[in-house]
Amino acid sequence: MIIAAGGGRRIGGPEALLCQGDKPLVNQMIDTMTEAGCEQIVVVLGAAAEQVQETADLSRATVVINKAWGTGVGSSIRAGLAAMEDEGIEAVVVVPVDMPGLTAAAISRVAALPYPDVLVCATYDGLRGYPMLFGRRHWPGIATLASADVGARPYLLAHKDQIVDIACDSVADGSRVDTPELMELYGLTVPPQRVGV
Repeated sequence: MIIAAGGGRRIGGPEALLCQGDKPLVNQMIDTMTEAGCEQIVVVLGAAAEQVQETADLSRATVVINKAWGTGVGSSIRAGLAAMEDEGIEAVVVVPVDMPGLTAAAISRVAALPYPDVLVCATYDGLRGYPMLFGRRHWPGIATLASADVGARPYLLAHKDQIVDIACDSVADGSRVDTPELMELYGLTVPPQRVGV
């Protein structure tokens, strides 16, 4: 699941419109997840959803529009989980679109044990971050507790003894691009948004 619904107030435009060169970051993330072996990819859009669908190639993904994106990442996680109707899916890898340094190797590490009862978090310098792996048995609880801009954190805190931490420092950069300085560092741009979108 790629969370790409945020309005990106701090970076000047919706995260899903971020581009590295001519390539939308959402396409880069779909490529990375495909390379990591993810069989079904769900992209949760919100801000500027129409423009994203016109400019990015989302043909390999199931697109979910979160109309409540302004309430924070919690609603996007709920919308993405609700779209996973296939009972054969036992676990879901969750990543935000604004991580240009994420690699297929990091996703593969975190997704190595895709069982219904797992909770896995990548760590960078000992701190938890994305990607995360949520086993299906945890989805109802995560959806219930996911709130505002903290997403799954309340559920993870309540189940911290069950979380498996996987160090990804050596294979990925865990930074999320949330400042103009980081955008410049990664060579990212946000195209102008159309009025009324």
